[in-house]
Amino acid sequence: MSSVFTHILEGTAPGRFLWRDDTCFAILTIEPRRPGHALVIPVAEVDKWTDLPEEVAMHIFRVGRIIGLAQQAEWNSPRVGLMYEGYMVPHSHLHVWPSWTVFEYSHTGIDRGAKAADLDAAAERLRARLIADGHGEFVPEWG
Repeated sequence: MSSVFTHILEGTAPGRFLWRDDTCFAILTIEPRRPGHALVIPVAEVDKWTDLPEEVAMHIFRVGRIIGLAQQAEWNSPRVGLMYEGYMVPHSHLHVWPSWTVFEYSHTGIDRGAKAADLDAAAERLRARLIADGHGEFVPEWG
């Protein structure tokens, strides 16, 4: 059974794409901890990150770092949050967000009512930054 992430990748569900290569893709989450909160997701439907082939797991962390650097530059955050959980969707995914406090790691800090216009603006900022940072070949067409 395919996950919501697979539906987004296939275009049967909407997504704000930031990155796409043969191994993974990145989208903005619709329930961000902070503006710019992204998910880096393997193309392969693997539930637990510990079940990913090592090269796929390392690639996801590499892309997460690239996106994290773009987030930190774009929002001027002192740190970048990173969390690999995957309890809500049975498809491995890495959370990456511009971070200001350790309390952002709690699920109580999620914005479940994020406005579409705010998400679109954050996606465009990150996409532009990734292109400016030399990663344009991986930033897919969107909107």
